[in-house]
Parts: sequence; structure tokens; C-alpha cells
Amino acid sequence: MPYANDPSVKVTESTEENVKFIVENTDLSMANSLRRIFMAEVPTIAIDWVHLISNSTVLHDEFIAHRIGLIPLTSDGIVDRLQYSRDCGCADFCLECAVEFTLDVKATDDSTRAVTTRDLISSNAQCVPVTSRPRESDSSDYGLTDDILIVKLRRGQELKLKAYATKGFGKEHAKWNPTAGVAFEYDPDNALRHTTYPKPEEWPKSEHSQVDEDTPQAPYDYQGKPKKFFFNVESSGALKPETIVLSGLNVLKQKLSDLQVQHQHEMAQEALAI
Repeated sequence: MPYANDPSVKVTESTEENVKFIVENTDLSMANSLRRIFMAEVPTIAIDWVHLISNSTVLHDEFIAHRIGLIPLTSDGIVDRLQYSRDCGCADFCLECAVEFTLDVKATDDSTRAVTTRDLISSNAQCVPVTSRPRESDSSDYGLTDDILIVKLRRGQELKLKAYATKGFGKEHAKWNPTAGVAFEYDPDNALRHTTYPKPEEWPKSEHSQVDEDTPQAPYDYQGKPKKFFFNVESSGALKPETIVLSGLNVLKQKLSDLQVQHQHEMAQEALAI
């Protein structure tokens, strides 16, 4: 890595929803590569195929399918065992490449019936909507109102469907993005002047600021280079935050390994041609 002979990582906070860590002695391009890989190339599971058997709701089929596809599904413990559907030898979907979901709801009384992720039944207990998973924290923190609304039904309306969730990554579609957001900061006191504040004294200070409260920003360091990066990786619930980080690092490592092998192959071919 350029300018990164001895990079170091320090985890400052780790919760069920996000992880914060500091990466030092590396390059800005490498830090940004990590950010992009966490979002776009860490595989998860999401609903990719929906068969609407009956839909008499106010929303058309495509709208329903789109809403269901964006529901985050728990992927820890199963995503590594599933094949990509494009690599599977089955005709349509099988246990090796997909998880089946069913939904069958009909409003039978005059009150409005909310169809939510609670009504989405999975064939695999390890892959369920994130709002349906068991939680270690107090159940009062996650009540009925936390289920994701799909559609509302009035008396006589019905929604019945079958869906399959497959393995993918965010580069293909945003529904496979395991993060709710990934941010990193490398100049909390604006010493490098990569950002121009019209009124620095009115700009909110970073939590990583090292200047006095009365000092709006650090003196300009015209020779400075970014080398310390404060990361915050927030999970959508599909994967644990630490899993996103470790899986992203493995993806980057594999990409660099493939690049090295390809380069060596090209060099060998050129040597033989000579």
C-alpha cells in the first residue's frame, strides 16, 4: 500500500448497530477503497424474485415487489454457505442458492389490516426480516411498530405471494448493501483546508476535534497529508457491523491477490513471447 508500511487499526466503539475504528499510517485512496467495498462488495441476501399469486391491494404488482425486495434480511451464518444463483446448477431456485418466503394475508373485518414483515414467513430461520429476529436487548425497544409496513388492506382485499431471496452485493443492486451508511473523517480540524467554511466559527465541531472550544479550526498545514482515518460503519441489520468490516477486508485481499496473479501471468506470457 502506498505510504502504508505499517498501518494500524484501533476499535473505539462496537455495538449491535455500528462499529467505530481508527486506521492510521495508510493512504487516503486505501481508506476510500475500504469505504466503497463495505457498501458495494460485501455479499448479503435479499429478495430478488417475487411471484404475486393474488393482489387486490391499492398497490400494483411492481410496487409490491419493489417494497419487498428492499426489506433487509438477516444474513449472518447463511450468506457464506449459499451459492450465487448464477453459479448454481439448478433450474430455478434450490436450497443451495435461495431462501423461500411466503406471504398470505386477507382483511376480513372493517378495520384496516397492516401487512408488515411480521407476515413474511421464511423457510430458513437464519434468514428473516431484521425486524423479526430475536434480540438480546429489552423487547420494549423493538415492538410491533418496528415491523416494516408493506401495504394496508381494507375489508375483502388480499395479498398472497411467494418470493425467493438470493445472494448478491451492493454493486448489483442497493438492496444487497449491508450498510445504512459508511463514513470516514481524516481532518477533523480542517488543517488541510480540503473544505472551505464561509464562517468557520459557525460550523459544528467534529467529535474528534483536538483544538480548543474557542478555536474554529486548526492552522493551515500546507505540507500535511491524510494519514489518520476515523471510520463509522453502520449496519442495515443484514450483517453484524464487525462482520461487514472483516468480510470487506477479505474481499479487498482477494482482489489484490487476483490482481497479483494476473500480473504475474501477463509477465510470464511476455517473457515467453521474447
